[in-house]
Parts: sequence; structure tokens; C-alpha cells
Amino acid sequence: MSKFIVVVLPDETKAYEAKRALKELDAEGSLTLYATAVVAKDAEGSVSVKQAADGGPLGTAVGALAGGLIGLLGGPAVGVAGLAAGGILGSWRDLYNLGVSTSFVEEVCQELVPGRTALVAEVDEGWVTPLDTRIDALGGVVLREQRAAVQDEIALSEANARRAELARLRVEYARAKKETQAKLKARVDAARARFEAAAAQAQARIDQLQKEAEEQLRALQEQAAEARADAKERIDERISELRAEHDRRSLLLEQAAALAKEALKP
Repeated sequence: MSKFIVVVLPDETKAYEAKRALKELDAEGSLTLYATAVVAKDAEGSVSVKQAADGGPLGTAVGALAGGLIGLLGGPAVGVAGLAAGGILGSWRDLYNLGVSTSFVEEVCQELVPGRTALVAEVDEGWVTPLDTRIDALGGVVLREQRAAVQDEIALSEANARRAELARLRVEYARAKKETQAKLKARVDAARARFEAAAAQAQARIDQLQKEAEEQLRALQEQAAEARADAKERIDERISELRAEHDRRSLLLEQAAALAKEALKP
């Protein structure tokens, strides 16, 4: 299962050394590196992107993580204007959709103090020692967060709740007197609209998940083809785990989308 890592280092130079270390570990098969970005906090506490996330489906997730952290940790949008515009709420929503916990964000807040730089990445690793050893030598710390599928489970739970709400409102509308039907119809229409939006979001997640899985699988297979026998065995295990996790998450989202289609029928 892939995970996000934030490697906090003393300065920007060390961050790029850490990126090289990640690539070397990827080359030897100790981990699989999917995408990276570099962000820094200056002496005044403002956080900015020093190197944007890689392109493609895998870079999208890392870019969203970096952007969400910037919004919460002191980027230019933070402050009264940012709060008024919903910037903080938007950042939390972006991180939540990625499966990032509040405890992970708190850890990053504690480590990424003014003057430090962070390498943000998505990786798949069999064990933590190879990366920790390399980063310790650079004077940095590695913070890890498993990419949870909590939001997919919640999508299915919400689909069940919305289906029940819509069914109840339809029954109430059918039994209501004419003078109250107009008000109830507005509530039925609003419930339908919320359900349609949830269904569209579930489908978008399915599409994004498929793209990410395809790119991750391609990266793992390419890595396995060049790996030594012992490393290849570990990579093959990661491939099996990736496929199992993809199937599990896809099933949750497909069930949510199916519930929506069924409930939205006249």
C-alpha cells in the first residue's frame, strides 16, 4: 500500500540531496518512488513551493498534498483573507480527500519550523530502515502517512444515508396535502441534487483511482524488470498489495455509485 512521506530537512540543499537518496533507493528496489515536490518555510513562516510535483496521475496526489499543507501551514493564502475565502476549509477538504489524518498534519506542523524545507513524496516501501538511515545522515526526519481509503468508505456510507433520506421524502411527498407538496417537492429536488453530486464525485474518484493504479503498476513492473532477485521478490509483493487495495477501494466506490443510480430512478 502506498504512503505519503514528508521529509523535513535543515535547508533546501539537503532536500534535494534527500530526493537523490529516494531515487537511489528506488533504483536498488528498497522502495518505489512515485512522485515528489519540495516546499519550504521561510524565516517569516510563509510556506511556498520550491519544486512543483511531477506530472501525471501520481503527481496529482502529491501536488494536492503539498498544496493542502501550504494552505494550512502558512502559505500566502492563510490569514484573515484566506479564512474569509474558505482557504483553510478548502485545504482541510483536499487533505481529507487524500486520506490524510489530522495527527499527520500536526506532526508536519511541529517539524516544519521556519527555515526548514520539506520533501513531499508518495512511495511504496517494504520497510522503513533504508530511508530512515539515509535521511538521518542528512539531519532530517521522515514523517509517514498511509494513504487511507477512509473517504471511500464514507462515500458508501453517505450514499446509503442519502438513499434513505430521498426515499423518505418521496413517501412523505406522496402522502402530503396539496398545500404542503410544493415545499416538500423542493426538498426532494434538493436531496436529488445532493445525490447526483455524490454520484458524480464517486465516479470521478473511480476514474482517478484507476489512473493512479495503472501508473503505480507500471512503475512497479518497470522497477521489477531491472531489480535483483531478492529485490524483485519484494516488489512483486508490493504489486500484489497494490492490486488488492485497488480492488477493495474500487468496490466501495462502485457500490456508492450503484446506490445513487438506483435511488435516482423515477
